[in-house]
Amino acid sequence: MNFEISHRTIYRYSAPVAQSHHLLHLQPRTHPRQKVLDYSLFIDPLPASKTDLIDDFGNPTTIVAIEQDHTMLTFHSQARADVEAPADFDPAHSPGWNDVAAQLRANLGPETFEAVVYTCPSRFIRPSREVHKFARASFPEGRPLLEAVTDLTSRIHQSFAYQSGSTDAATPVEEALRLKKGVCQDFAHVGIACLRTMGLPARYVSGYLLTRPPEGMPKLVGADASHAWFSVWAAELGWVDFDPTNNLRPKEEHVALAFGRDYHDVSPVSGVLLGGGEHEVEVSVDVNPVEPGQ
Repeated sequence: MNFEISHRTIYRYSAPVAQSHHLLHLQPRTHPRQKVLDYSLFIDPLPASKTDLIDDFGNPTTIVAIEQDHTMLTFHSQARADVEAPADFDPAHSPGWNDVAAQLRANLGPETFEAVVYTCPSRFIRPSREVHKFARASFPEGRPLLEAVTDLTSRIHQSFAYQSGSTDAATPVEEALRLKKGVCQDFAHVGIACLRTMGLPARYVSGYLLTRPPEGMPKLVGADASHAWFSVWAAELGWVDFDPTNNLRPKEEHVALAFGRDYHDVSPVSGVLLGGGEHEVEVSVDVNPVEPGQ
């Protein structure tokens, strides 16, 4: 399925910003099921410098420096991507989760290096006794890995309430677990923490999800939003995605933006600035399917 994606972020400051530096993850990444066909980035005011690179996790990344006074800053990315659904499989026929964890410990060569990175604690995800207790119910000894992760995904979906404003970008996993509420970022963090505490590699996926309006209603411009889910490493099966917010396995309607250990690694826009006072942020996202060739 082909998508056109528009992601606009506007910062408004109560006092002039004299200088700012920003790290951007706004270009969708290419992976085996996703091809990026086109991408452009508009920045106002124009940056004094702009550097495009690939970060340590393989994500397209942009670093910009704004060196003129400004009270408003706009980043507007536009992309087109082609996404394929993953092949169907029976979770019960996946390898046992214990075997996958043991295989990773026993084979720390180049072919498993990427997976090992995603077993370590990260800024927002530190496995704990409480996390392990929640996770353990889905992971009896010898259970097929993807069957266990499917169960974990369902339990997160059923146990947590989606409530905007109940958490923020820095909310620890333990707090989200205690509150039993949050947003997609929190649910992905909880799933990743559970998997890592069982010795399994799990990565955070930021991206977009095609939303559909109620029947008979028009789709509102700018009403879509960024989304987050997680992937688990399943040895020979590779990385497999799960979306606990919607209790499903992502297919062609999930567009991946970046992979990281947690949200901190893949925040769409981050940075430091000199001046500015208080600020407001306005984010507008549109994800629309298009016919190939249009």
